[in-house]
Amino acid sequence: MKFPNALAIIVGFVLFAGILTYVIPQGEFDRVKDEESGREMVVEGSYHQVEADRLSPFDILLTIPRGIEGRADLIVLIFLIGGAFVVIDKTGALASGIDYLAGKVAGKEWAALVALSGVFTFGGVVEGMQEELIGMIPVILLLGRKLKYNALAMLSVSFGSAVVGAAFSPMNPFSVVIAQEVADLPFLSGFGYRFLMLMVAFALWTWISIRYAFRNKTDGREADAEILQSSKLSGRHLLILVLIPAAFALLVIGFLKLDWGFEEMSAEFFVVGILAGLIGGLGINGTSEAYIQGFRDMTFACMVVGVANSISLVLKDGTVIDTIVYGLFTPLKYLPSDLSAIGMMVAQSALHFPVPSYSGQAILTMPILIPLSDLLHISRQVCILAYQYGAVMMDLILPTNGTLMAIIAIAGISYGDWFKFIWRKIALILLLGAIAILVAQHTGF
Repeated sequence: MKFPNALAIIVGFVLFAGILTYVIPQGEFDRVKDEESGREMVVEGSYHQVEADRLSPFDILLTIPRGIEGRADLIVLIFLIGGAFVVIDKTGALASGIDYLAGKVAGKEWAALVALSGVFTFGGVVEGMQEELIGMIPVILLLGRKLKYNALAMLSVSFGSAVVGAAFSPMNPFSVVIAQEVADLPFLSGFGYRFLMLMVAFALWTWISIRYAFRNKTDGREADAEILQSSKLSGRHLLILVLIPAAFALLVIGFLKLDWGFEEMSAEFFVVGILAGLIGGLGINGTSEAYIQGFRDMTFACMVVGVANSISLVLKDGTVIDTIVYGLFTPLKYLPSDLSAIGMMVAQSALHFPVPSYSGQAILTMPILIPLSDLLHISRQVCILAYQYGAVMMDLILPTNGTLMAIIAIAGISYGDWFKFIWRKIALILLLGAIAILVAQHTGF
């Protein structure tokens, strides 16, 4: 039996979420607006059941176009990043650069994988890199074929490393920074311990990724037939290749200093694509045609991202998300403090299925968990560790994460194959997270 493709799986989960709205009791927490951040915050202890209209089958179907509309900014970004990389590819710069890199690392391929893992881990650490990777996946796979590594290995050292970096980051603005703000903790407090665990997680993830890559090398014959050979790097190609790291450096500065969002990122990569096309000699028409091809290539990925957003819309409109939160976290107060701390991580992992945004998950859960942590003598920093490790790592496996489903679709990997490949690795990293939580709990972190 053939495993369903990404879009079929996500639509199935939309319908399943619709069924859950008829099974799970409806309820909600009271919310107040935080004047400083402008965010709506949950009021701890305010959960109550409510009587609300159930979603009709047609209402459930309506969440699909609404989900796509709600991710319009991200979809535009994917289109423009994908288009930009197709333009760069059409100039021949990518093929030349990959040939040049492959020649330089011949016999030292492990060093290339370590470097790639380091780069993407850094991206996860500083800005939670995920969506930006979608347009880069064809390039990453191209490099993998040249180095004789399969698609699973290359996704592990790229997307996997970015997620691990985001999960263990001491400064990810979309997870730890938001959680610390909600918990009334100083900005970047606990940096030293988080950084130490980040280094351990990076070493462990890189080791298991490289170990898999070396054990599953391809013979490279397909790559030799597909990839353009280039013996030297021309001045034009070098200039185009310099544009790529420069664009990502500007992206990091924009996120950290200029309050950039998806719109600014989209505009930046649109300009990068145009510059690459003109420098590479494609001309206006050639650059435009390459962009159009890129848009075609990214259409399926964009649809997957949009439809995945519909799952959380169904649960939110069905007034059951707060009930799920209440049911997951309330039993923790009856456990010993160590088990409760680990239980927080497990519950955060489970909650990430209906709440695929980990920044939204921080805002939803921290006001509930912080008083519980104080009651159980669990430090607020440990509570945030449990959230970071539990929620963010699930981005590597949950089909409600549209970015994951888009990436494996572009790579031609079924969700079943990806699940079999990734679950043990995630379990190992979560075990590391559990150990880190217990050490922090007993050292007064």
